[in-house]
Amino acid sequence: MSIQKDINKTNNINIIKDESILVVKRQELFSEADCWQGISQVDFANYLNIIKNKKEFLPRSLMEQDFSYKQIIPYLVFVHEDKLFLMQRQNKASESRLKNKYTFGIGGHIRHEDMSTDSIIDWSKREFHEEVEYKEGFYITPIGIINDDSNDVGKVHLGFVLLLRGDSADIKIKSELKNGRLLSFDECQEYYDDMESWSQMVFDFLKKNKI
Repeated sequence: MSIQKDINKTNNINIIKDESILVVKRQELFSEADCWQGISQVDFANYLNIIKNKKEFLPRSLMEQDFSYKQIIPYLVFVHEDKLFLMQRQNKASESRLKNKYTFGIGGHIRHEDMSTDSIIDWSKREFHEEVEYKEGFYITPIGIINDDSNDVGKVHLGFVLLLRGDSADIKIKSELKNGRLLSFDECQEYYDDMESWSQMVFDFLKKNKI
């Protein structure tokens, strides 16, 4: 059954109010033979070109359960000097499978109105300012792309990891999050077991590569 038929026949969601988000068919992004797990330092430009040409905007409620699509997520990691900004999601987080988890990831789903340009840097800046309060300077460096099919959340998302180096430690969370603090790597390690899987991967990657 096609996605459109699914949409027309779905009785338990309000399509008018359901958020349409940027997705790409999994088979357009990689074959099963080329599929990696974890963070891969692949060519961002190549994948952004695929997104540009193959993008669709479909209801989030359907996409959360459809493993044939990947939701495209900018995943910003804020660093100031030698400290990472570690946040905790709320118990009422929109993604129920991530409730109360610790995360480094600032970012979220992309809607059609968010894509005034084809630049993932522009998308990520919008997401950054939606989720945290920060007014000082920063610069962004692409790190890699996360694919994690080990759980149902990861199976439907693809994360573009961007390291944001801030000039100031004056960063605060907004209402979508429970708390957030700048912590050293050793301090972050204490929360490792309670981190979402993407953040565990980011943490391991940053430690290994001494970024």
